[in-house]
Amino acid sequence: MAYDRYVAICNPLHYPGIMTWRVCIQLATGSWASAILVSVVDTTFTLRLPYRGSNSIAHFFCEAPALLILASTDTHTSEMAIFLMGVVILLIPVSLILVSYGYIIVTVLKMKSAAGRLKAFSTCSSHLMVVILFYGSAIITYMTPKSSKEQEKLVSVFYAVVTPVLNPLIYSLRNKDVKGALRKVVMNNFLGRLNLTH
Repeated sequence: MAYDRYVAICNPLHYPGIMTWRVCIQLATGSWASAILVSVVDTTFTLRLPYRGSNSIAHFFCEAPALLILASTDTHTSEMAIFLMGVVILLIPVSLILVSYGYIIVTVLKMKSAAGRLKAFSTCSSHLMVVILFYGSAIITYMTPKSSKEQEKLVSVFYAVVTPVLNPLIYSLRNKDVKGALRKVVMNNFLGRLNLTH
């Protein structure tokens, strides 16, 4: 999406020639291939470890970092493999996304029309918000030194539950009808509470 937005805003006249079906298929294939690679490496390095004793995970779901805690041997190699896969699936994509949005911001700020700037920013803001929420919490989970178990659980729930729940809301708030309905619900709720207090 970031590349699509970049081409649409920074090279609008060349958009049909750049964003062909072939490019879209290549982008989708690259995403799927990197996800499969990361899944295979993480699974291989996690499941090859010996596990003895307690099989209770103090976590909300079974993920590689939570499983490494249960291993009965040194997990340094597995931790490094998972960290490197985090670079592949988290840091590289988020860096490319932020670079494309950097170019978008520079291009938008050069626009003469205030309405055009507003439209471009509103087009990109929802996607950028979702990217920051998802990648930010995933990077904290997989790429930072281990913190308290409660903090790890909270961040994991945030990126696994809260972000997907917020996605439809964030994207739908660009729709005028949804904005109007939300404004109406909030105002009715607020006015209803005011009437109760009087």
